[in-house]
Amino acid sequence: MVSDPIRSRLLELADARGVSLSALSRMLGKNPSYLQQFVRKGSPKKLEETDRGALARFFRVGEEELGKPEDISSGSGGNSSQWVEIPRLVLGASAGPGALDSQDAAFDSVRFSTRWLRAMGLQPGNLAMIAVLGDSMEPTLRDGDEILVDQGQRGLRDGIHVVRVDGTLLVKRVETGRPGLVALRSDNPAYGVIECRPEDVAVVGRVVWKGGRI
Repeated sequence: MVSDPIRSRLLELADARGVSLSALSRMLGKNPSYLQQFVRKGSPKKLEETDRGALARFFRVGEEELGKPEDISSGSGGNSSQWVEIPRLVLGASAGPGALDSQDAAFDSVRFSTRWLRAMGLQPGNLAMIAVLGDSMEPTLRDGDEILVDQGQRGLRDGIHVVRVDGTLLVKRVETGRPGLVALRSDNPAYGVIECRPEDVAVVGRVVWKGGRI
């Protein structure tokens, strides 16, 4: 049994994701036995910063769970500031005619305060950032804006969601007021309403925050 909490946590995350330590080692560009030695033999003593960050993004957890030292802010009386890295995906949620990029691997991350996420009622493991393409949701969402998507909220309900329809990923305002029918509306009046049966709409997640250039 592995007693070190960091190594135990890595094993838990790998088991929950159904991925082997050797596969994770290869993902990091290391020898297949790299993480096995880290967990079982304590070598290296701690994960390299780049490896820890890549694993945290893969598992969608904060780096502190894998051994990142807590930041101590000067003048805070020793209180630690905790942050979590939310993955940015190579994936376009179209706010125009529709686009789908199947390469949904994380290429970067954005750091959020864990306190802020808790206040918003959000779980880091459910979150991802993707970019908006097109102008159909203007002025609410503009081309190039990045949206924070809560993939834990997949139910069909009113609000702005990322949805998949006929293999196409869209960000639209969902309306469920008509029995047996779901309306996908654009905030830009130049675009028409898309009407679908509920079973034809797969909710990827609810849009809970946006960021973009001024």
